[in-house]
Formats: sequence, C-alpha cells, structure tokens
Amino acid sequence: MTDSVSLLLDRLTRDELRAFARAAEIAGRSKMTKSELIEALRVELQSHAEPRKAERSSVSPEELSEARRRRISAGRRFEYMVDTRKSCTLRTIEGFACGLPVIAGKERCALHGGTNISDLAVPAAGHLGLDTWPGLIRHLLLASYDIDALGLDPVVSEMIWHVANFLYFEYFRVDVEGIENVPTKGAGVLVCNHAGAFIPYDGMMLQLAVLNEAELPRRVRVVGTEILNLVPFLSHLYRKAGAAFASREDARWVLNNGFLLGAFPEGVPAFQKPHAEAYQLRRFGRGGFAELAIEAGAPIVPVAIVGSEDVHPALFSSRRLAQLFKQFFPQQRVEELGVFLNPIPLPVKWKIRFLPPIKPPEPGPGTDRLAVLELAEYTREAVQKALDEMLGERGSLF
Repeated sequence: MTDSVSLLLDRLTRDELRAFARAAEIAGRSKMTKSELIEALRVELQSHAEPRKAERSSVSPEELSEARRRRISAGRRFEYMVDTRKSCTLRTIEGFACGLPVIAGKERCALHGGTNISDLAVPAAGHLGLDTWPGLIRHLLLASYDIDALGLDPVVSEMIWHVANFLYFEYFRVDVEGIENVPTKGAGVLVCNHAGAFIPYDGMMLQLAVLNEAELPRRVRVVGTEILNLVPFLSHLYRKAGAAFASREDARWVLNNGFLLGAFPEGVPAFQKPHAEAYQLRRFGRGGFAELAIEAGAPIVPVAIVGSEDVHPALFSSRRLAQLFKQFFPQQRVEELGVFLNPIPLPVKWKIRFLPPIKPPEPGPGTDRLAVLELAEYTREAVQKALDEMLGERGSLF
C-alpha cells in the first residue's frame, strides 16, 4: 500500500499536495517541499488505514452468516408468484418451446407476457440462483422475448440482480427502513441524495432495496447522467439493467405508464464535493423531478442513503482533473472532480430510509414555477433532515 500511495502522490503537483495537506490539517505544510509533503501525507494516510482495518474485522461471522441467509431468502421469496406445475404456452414458428413456469393465474411466463416486465421484476424460474442461468442464457441467445421501450432486457437485469445481491447483502450489508412508503402500484418518484463517487452504487442499491424488500418487486427506473450513456458496453448494460436516460422524454414515459422513477437531483455536483462535505446536500437542480411529478400526479418519496458517500471518500476536488476529463467527454458539465485513492469500494455499512410520500399539488393549465421550486426545496429539506438523524445514530462506518 505504501509504495502505491507514494506513487500516486508523486504524480500530483505541489499545489495539489498542499490542498491535500490542508484537508488533512497537516501543520507546517506551507513551508514543506514536495518530497516532504508526500512523506507527511503518506504517514497520515497510513495512520488512518490501521484503525479502518481493525474496524473491518469487527464484522462478526454471525453477521455475515445472517447476511447470506437473507440473500438466499430474498432470492426465493417470489416462488408464490410462479406456478411450477404449468409451463409457458409460447412456441415459436421454428418449434421452440419456452419451458419456463408460468406466472400464477396466467398462461405465460415472466418473459413472454405473464407480467409487465417494465414494472415487475419476477424471476423467470421463480427464484434467483446460478441454477437458473442456463435457461436464461438459452432464451437470451435465441432472443425469444421482447425488451421494453427504454431497452430493459429482463434476462440481463435478472442476472445482474442475482450478482449484485452479494454487494447488497454481504458487502454493504444494507439496512432498509420505511419500505412500506414505496407505492405498490402506479407512478412514483423516489428522490435520493447522491454519492460522491463516479460509480453509481447508490442507484444500484436503491433498485435492489425495492426489489428485495418491498411487498412487490417493482423496478425503479433510475435516471443516470449522460456519461453512463456514452461509454461503450457500459451504456448498453446500463440500459439493459432497466435504467433511464437523463431526459424528460424517458422520465415522462416512466411516469405516464405508472412506473417508479429514481432521481438524484444533485446531479454532477455530487461527484465534485470532497468527503469533508459528505451528506451536505447540494441544490436539487432546477426542480425538474418536481415538475414531472406534478405533471404526472405522482407522489414523491424522499429517500435518505447513508453509506454511499463513504465508499470512495474524495480527499479534495481538482479542476485540473476535470479539464482532463473534458478532453475525453466534452459534453459533460464538470468543473471539478473529486480525487480518491481507493480503487476498490470500502465495505462500509449502508442504511436506506424511505420517508413518507409527498403529494404534489394538482397540475393546472401551466405549472407554476414557484410551486415547483418550493416542492423541490421541501423534498431536499426532508432528505437532509433524515440524513442528519441517521448520521447521529450511526456508530462505526464498518
């Protein structure tokens, strides 16, 4: 670790090292040479790494065993929704028979019309597990089913769901409160605080929380930043997993069809803030989510997520890094980017709290701009208050 940290620090300029030292409150930093700054920062980082290692070991075998039990139980809790005594009636013109069990009370399976794939995520075989993958891959290769208007692929999303449950139950050990506040039918907007790292773990955990804990495994169509739709392979996987593009057209399609929309209104500024400002919410944009909720008559469910901003703690923000980033992605509105040293996410414990829904005002002939901004600010204050309470209750990060 020491060599890799020193190598990373050596690539920074003296001014950036001083900013780093200022964040770490290192005395005498203004008079230090570059080599002295690197050594002081290396010692500081090493001193913080040792207690974290001790905290990580505090996760007991019993807790991990309980997490595995929860994961297995969550993967099998949908068996009642599938009738294994009957097989799907689908047969293609080539003579291919589906063979999957049907949705209870239907003649088709989850892939072929037994349920609305855009809303409910019912495992095709009735449970999650590697034993279901051969059948799923068979259907994937034969393209025997349809995807939805936003590109959701029910087979790919189910396989990602199964793999990502390891992160949800065993790595981040997510605790969920207030899941009953998520609507069981109809449109809804889940509005959350955003993490300070580039990889959207928070969007994934939000989706998994509803899939694994809610009364019905409804899909949350998370709105993602433009970058996730520009990177090769990742953009396709992002769409196939059920996410939506950050556009009014996609968001309107989700809400007008009565589905759940996941929104992170802080947007790009959430990636820019250093860890010293973690869980201090930025402005909720221009209230676009509130305007869409009013237009669709959809309730807003504020969601507070603790843990997401500790996964990749940013040491400081760099304008130079943002300029380099823009060379490759000029469309991005990034003024600063957080600098973090851990490429592997820290195994911090997460908590997600779903707050009571906020009913938007009735839509009129023209949406009042002041009402939109007031609704957005009211939602932001609700999330911030919940974050403050949850941080006050939290003990060790791990």
